Amino acid sequence: MPVRVAVLGFGVVGQAVVRRIVSVPGPLELTHIFNRRIASKRVDWVPAPVVWTESFDEVLAAEPDIVIEVIGGRTPAGDYLRRAIAAGCHVVTANKQLMAYEGPELLAMAARHDVRVGYEASVAGGIPVLCAIREGLSGDDLLEVSGILNGTSNFVLTRMAEAGLPFDDVTREARERGYAEADPSDDVDGHDARAKLCILVRDALGLDVRPADVHTESIRPIRPIDFTYAADLGCVIKQVARAVRHGDGVLAWVRTALVPATSPLAHVTGGQNIVILRGASGNETVLGGFGAGGGPTAVAVVSDALSIAAGSPLTSPGGRALRPAQVVTTARGAFYLRFIVRDRPGVLAGITSVLASHGVNVDAVLQAPGLPKDALPFVVTLEDTEAESVAAALDQIARLDFHVVPPLALPMVG
Repeated sequence: MPVRVAVLGFGVVGQAVVRRIVSVPGPLELTHIFNRRIASKRVDWVPAPVVWTESFDEVLAAEPDIVIEVIGGRTPAGDYLRRAIAAGCHVVTANKQLMAYEGPELLAMAARHDVRVGYEASVAGGIPVLCAIREGLSGDDLLEVSGILNGTSNFVLTRMAEAGLPFDDVTREARERGYAEADPSDDVDGHDARAKLCILVRDALGLDVRPADVHTESIRPIRPIDFTYAADLGCVIKQVARAVRHGDGVLAWVRTALVPATSPLAHVTGGQNIVILRGASGNETVLGGFGAGGGPTAVAVVSDALSIAAGSPLTSPGGRALRPAQVVTTARGAFYLRFIVRDRPGVLAGITSVLASHGVNVDAVLQAPGLPKDALPFVVTLEDTEAESVAAALDQIARLDFHVVPPLALPMVG
């Protein structure tokens, strides 16, 4: 028996999903394509029997077996999925914001209606991370998940490092090359990675973490000189998402960080993603690949639909049992502090004096030769210390009168 499928959304990802369904032999039978202004979306490569519609009521009236949502955003996409679940349809979505904010509720609703929810494409695009957690690593006790989860930010940081260009220039290039939206704020400010991290924490660690509780920082303050100093330290700069079991809670954040050049995180370039899972018994498992784009995302979406068609329980009814977790946003570690100052005698002494007053030990001071004295960039690295102490010291240092731009603090991961 064919499995009847309706696709909601016919943008870049939606078109890629439809192409996979109509071109690959199998049980999936495309019956409906739903989109606004549908007349402008019609293409001649879609089989003639497929119904093009702007009415979601018409979609549900046809009683599809699976509704695939690739519209994006929480509304109206969430309303459509809730109506589909209530009508007894399985659903597949690539919607990370929806699953991050409303995933537990959607899974619980699906359990009540005895249907399945597939959301592999909501994290890391075509990389089968959730499948690996659900099946390949189910016998381990996972303790930590970290990775590079946003291709746009990774492209921007990679290009800044390669070309020595400032953030604004590289972001403009990313837009022109199709790597960034007209407004890339969700990507560069960490909100996209934060949503994906929340989904990973639920599936990997079994903890209910909401986006608002995850500390998130932007990559905007990074300057070309930071890559020079990072290289001197044997590191690269990446937007890192990280969650680690921390007592009864979880340490969770999305931050721009220095990572050692030997780390798997350091070798992820351009628009690629990587996820590292650490377990009590299996140690580290590394999964990498292209995390965005129509093709990789479509593969994940259609794979979920095929799994449902084959009777695979993508999620056990109601999803994995979650327990609430206290989210910790700061912990002990090493730090990179970058200052850009009007150079004069006593600047370094003033900084180190404040650090010492907060019990913070300096590890090294780096200053490249030949830089302008009216906007002199230099770096102080810190030994392992409490993040709260660093934040308090930096707040006091920022009030000193020699800064050209606010000081920058980056964690040094690993």
